[in-house]
Amino acid sequence: MLARVAERMYWMTRYLERAENTARLINATTQMLLDLPRGASFGWDVLLKVAGLDLVYRSFYPHPDEPGIMRFLIDDPRNPSSIVSCVKSARENSRTLREVLPRAAWERINGLYLFTVAKANDVLSSANRYNVLEELIERRQSVIGLLSENMSHDTAYQFIRLGRNIERADMTTRIIDITSAVLMPRQRAGDGPAMDLVWMGVLKSLNAYQMYRRHVSVHVRGAGVVDFMLNDRLFPHTVHYCLSEVERGLAALPNNETALTLLALARARIENTDVEALPEALRHEYLDAVQADLAGLDQELARLYFHRHDQPQSQTQSQSA
Repeated sequence: MLARVAERMYWMTRYLERAENTARLINATTQMLLDLPRGASFGWDVLLKVAGLDLVYRSFYPHPDEPGIMRFLIDDPRNPSSIVSCVKSARENSRTLREVLPRAAWERINGLYLFTVAKANDVLSSANRYNVLEELIERRQSVIGLLSENMSHDTAYQFIRLGRNIERADMTTRIIDITSAVLMPRQRAGDGPAMDLVWMGVLKSLNAYQMYRRHVSVHVRGAGVVDFMLNDRLFPHTVHYCLSEVERGLAALPNNETALTLLALARARIENTDVEALPEALRHEYLDAVQADLAGLDQELARLYFHRHDQPQSQTQSQSA
């Protein structure tokens, strides 16, 4: 398989997954704002840091307020991670892959792009935001379902699997970390029930509420939610499940030794940390470390499969020895 084809498959899927998960991040924020108790507030600047977009945002907007952040995350063309930008990039990648992808995949991705552009202004309105984003999520899921059911699970498909699950694991940690943007009033800083409602919104944004209640508890607690979304082995949006899918994808590819080593380190960080005993003050730093592990794995995949022949010949030969 050509390296450029593999890279476009990988990034087409990452962009689609990022668009969906940005929609989930926005809906989680919307739900959180509805559930906040009297006197609590939301740190919009913290949300930008959680999303990893604070520096890009500040280069274009003077203040981190709700209208500016919503526009920045939804349809600002200057933000390469906005929903519209991601769907457009996925469309451009898929347009060059028509010989590899099922024909219906291009049609659905193009339809998703047209829907996203047409509805971008509606999403900026808080009255329409939730429903439009939910439809966007459903349309994106139909694309992945079509690829899963109508495409041979060959080498090309493994790059779809890798892109989807690395992006999903990263965004799951960011959606979990959104609770760090909630600023409780001092007299209610330890108000458990109020934060439990916030955590319930996080679970619902990841479609994980029912599975959490089924496998963990009917009572939603922050530490339990974090542990479930990181360590559960069976739910597709957890970090552990995503890493297992990455491992399956890598197992079908050649020259995978160094990538599997990095994957093992990322999994060890998840499995060897007692998340429920982790102090809340250290949770953000821990999730940052998980995101750094995923970023390192992404860079190694690029080195191994997308840009291998861009490296000096002697270095390439030593790596394959």
